[in-house]
Amino acid sequence: TINDWHTCPESGRINASNPCSEYMFLDDTACNLASINLLAFRREDGSFDVAAFEHACRLWTVTLEISVLMAQFPSREIARLSYEYRTLGLGYANIGGLLMTSGIPYDSPEGRAICGALTAIMTGTAYATSAEMAAELGPFPAYGRNRESMLRVMRNHARAARGQGHGYEQLHISPVPLDPANCASWGEAGKTLVARAVAAWERAVALGEEHGYRNAQATVIAPTGTIGL
Repeated sequence: TINDWHTCPESGRINASNPCSEYMFLDDTACNLASINLLAFRREDGSFDVAAFEHACRLWTVTLEISVLMAQFPSREIARLSYEYRTLGLGYANIGGLLMTSGIPYDSPEGRAICGALTAIMTGTAYATSAEMAAELGPFPAYGRNRESMLRVMRNHARAARGQGHGYEQLHISPVPLDPANCASWGEAGKTLVARAVAAWERAVALGEEHGYRNAQATVIAPTGTIGL
């Protein structure tokens, strides 16, 4: 399943994750992490500031792209491959805090649907931003030989964001798609999340088809307990 969603299969298989298991990519690569505090976007009236969240995702995708050039790596090979694939690790923290303060059970269909929508917005926005950077700076060096595979993965992400149950390309197991009905349990906030998730992925695919992507990977969900505390 992991390799079905691999953006660069022409460069080799994914064999393992990092020790915390949020980052899965080619051997001898690394990504720089940043986690957005979701609770900071919850307004006093209980609504969620989607526009500000999207802006933060765009800003931090650019910041992490810059950090690739500034990072120090433990070996020459890891540095070389990190420059060649430019993998990023944008994520979020405090999903539990956001759900609890909103009165939504963490382990519930509603909680998982909202989590899925937030993740889709973050990841779609990050890849769209990556494509915008590719328009100015060029795609990552290994993009050319992986173009068709990466665009296939992006199209599959977009299908999942639209809530499709079928029509996926070259997958052994279909994903759990975004669940608009359970997102709507959060009222207008939930409906807005679904619409913005679909829009983010449509933009990510369209811009990627035109410009390619600056980064082979854009997001991860790391263990962020310390940030949450």
